[in-house]
Amino acid sequence: MSEIAFRAATLDDVAALHPLIERAYRGDTAKAGWTHEADLLFDTRTSAQELSALIADPDRVILLAHRDGALVGCVQVARVGDDLAYLGMLTVEPTLQASGLGRRLLDAAESEAVARFAARRMEMTVIHRRAELIAWYERRGYRHTGETRPFPVDPPRPELEFMVLEKRL
Repeated sequence: MSEIAFRAATLDDVAALHPLIERAYRGDTAKAGWTHEADLLFDTRTSAQELSALIADPDRVILLAHRDGALVGCVQVARVGDDLAYLGMLTVEPTLQASGLGRRLLDAAESEAVARFAARRMEMTVIHRRAELIAWYERRGYRHTGETRPFPVDPPRPELEFMVLEKRL
């Protein structure tokens, strides 16, 4: 893979960031990759307004990955507590999944959590039915905490319950 450049997103990035996330998580385009939710969820993953709010929040950062000037991935890191950060929205362009970019984004997110938020632990949530994805995170040092959280939809959908995974940084 060519050189990857990482940087924090700004509000000017929302127009490119939003479609990348939707392509990777929902609809037929997501099925080109292996980490999609297209068979479980059919609504939009996020909105431009939600992304703008995340970018404006000083307790969050969305790291962007560019290759040859093109946006190819992103990941969100959020301060949760004194030594705890949250990893979310790890996104890789569907046609580039299984290329090592996800691992590089994960490494960048963990480094950013330590540098920006002084985190010593990182947590994330994964839909419990996503066994392949959970196994991928476990191979990178994340462990199930025993905690579960409801998926944020109304009415509740117990089949989409989140598992909480955590790693010491």
